[in-house]
Amino acid sequence: MPDNLFSRPHRLERDIAVIFMVDVSGSTKGWINEAERESLVLLCEALEVLGDRYAIYGFSGMTRKRCELYRIKRIDEAYSHAVKSRIAGIQPQDYTRMGVIIRHLTHLFRDIDARTRLLITLSDGKPDDYDGYRGEYGIEDTRQALLEAKRAGIYPFCITIDREARDYLPHMYGAVNYTQVDDVRQLPAKVSDIYRRLTT
Repeated sequence: MPDNLFSRPHRLERDIAVIFMVDVSGSTKGWINEAERESLVLLCEALEVLGDRYAIYGFSGMTRKRCELYRIKRIDEAYSHAVKSRIAGIQPQDYTRMGVIIRHLTHLFRDIDARTRLLITLSDGKPDDYDGYRGEYGIEDTRQALLEAKRAGIYPFCITIDREARDYLPHMYGAVNYTQVDDVRQLPAKVSDIYRRLTT
């Protein structure tokens, strides 16, 4: 990766807040989990240079009775040793129940004053859970949650490594609000480049 990535001077008008919503479901084990962790480290370093405010939350779930959100970094928290330790400690959990998490993060955004507010999801697959959330219901619930976020002035975007993403992500996010990374090993470099393009 070039040494000068994100090294340009700050623009005075830049006013961006972003929440990264990171899929830590069981399917992310192995290479995917390692790539996510490396991606987050590079993103943190880039955002520290840019001065953008950012938060990171992992998510997983096991039916509607257990929807879990893992705080990795709050929006007002410094990029500290504790944050680095949380990133290093990310481990695959259960399923990918997305709608309720998007709604909760949308609520968190209400207290964040910024001209541009982004909700960026890192995931390896479609919404899924052990119960009836699997399939069309999960996709439609997630789509509705994303529409609610947009109405609240939040710009959602998804970065995925799922090769079947074109079958469902345009319906959920819109035709241009997602990108697919074909090789999980390229994820760390791609994520930083995608963020740069989204915010310039």
